[in-house]
Amino acid sequence: MKPKVIIGIIAIIGFTTLLMVNFSNSISTYTNFAEAENRKSAHVVGKWEDSKAYGFSVEDKQFTFFMEDEAGNVRKVIYPKPKPNNFEQAEKLVVIGNMENGVFYANDMLMKCPSKYNATGEEAQFKPAEAEKS
Repeated sequence: MKPKVIIGIIAIIGFTTLLMVNFSNSISTYTNFAEAENRKSAHVVGKWEDSKAYGFSVEDKQFTFFMEDEAGNVRKVIYPKPKPNNFEQAEKLVVIGNMENGVFYANDMLMKCPSKYNATGEEAQFKPAEAEKS
């Protein structure tokens, strides 16, 4: 084989290996705060602990609140952005980041808010237009 072909094959194998390593590091499963201690990056699912203090610090430019994960662990979360508009209405939160000394530093936050499209009672019963005419 020619040296250019060998170098090309080695480059492709090296690039593919590097791509797979970076991809596997970027995949993060949903976890709780206890398991997040041992990871570089984690997605923690939970709910806002509204009985504890929360707020945005203008000096630090960060939003701080407490969150309870699905295992019942409550931790302080620091989010480097302003409080999202619908934060108080969120049913569940997913914070993405890492734990340091018992505090979760979130780089991103996702919120599951109650849907205004969930029908209840009489609204939940679907009646096709054809059935109403009869």
